[in-house]
Amino acid sequence: MRIYDISQEVFGCAVFPGDTSPEREVRLRIREGDACNLSDFRMCAHNGTHVDAPFHFFDGGKTVDQLPLDRLIGPAFVAEHTGPIEAADAGRLLDRARAADARAAERLLIKGDAVVTPEAAKVFADNAVKLFGNESQTVGPEDAPKEVHQILLGAEIVLLEGIRLSDVPEGVFLLHAVPLNLGGCDGAPCRATLICWTDGGNRAG
Repeated sequence: MRIYDISQEVFGCAVFPGDTSPEREVRLRIREGDACNLSDFRMCAHNGTHVDAPFHFFDGGKTVDQLPLDRLIGPAFVAEHTGPIEAADAGRLLDRARAADARAAERLLIKGDAVVTPEAAKVFADNAVKLFGNESQTVGPEDAPKEVHQILLGAEIVLLEGIRLSDVPEGVFLLHAVPLNLGGCDGAPCRATLICWTDGGNRAG
């Protein structure tokens, strides 16, 4: 078995333009005579590797604490793509995922510098995708992310943004991407991992 950590380290993570950067304040230090080491921190809920809940773009949408865990844990398909993901690309990605493992087509993780177009978002929304993950800090174009977010989150597709897949080969894995249980929040940081078995290739159990 091999476990891939596909998360960013928080205090050195990528930050979407305009978001608050993570900050750590050390309150207590053993070396200074305190009983323990103790830190406070402050950050945007969408820093680094994080989950977007529907409430991020819909006032009546589910918040992070209301997300079904089966969307965040389960078989996932990692595929490499660079550039815009058009509708035809989305169809091919789903076909490849289904050919590898039908269950993995419910959770797609894109490796590479890829941007989802509205047309591709509609394909994913129409095909019962539960979770979509990418390496960028936003799933849509950075200068106009609203439409793509609304299409995907409107279909209750959970977004896993800011993952790191450079060391992960294409294939089927078991994804675990449960965010912090922040009640009422639109997003939350996440320690995301992928698990594969070395005896016979990638499989999700």
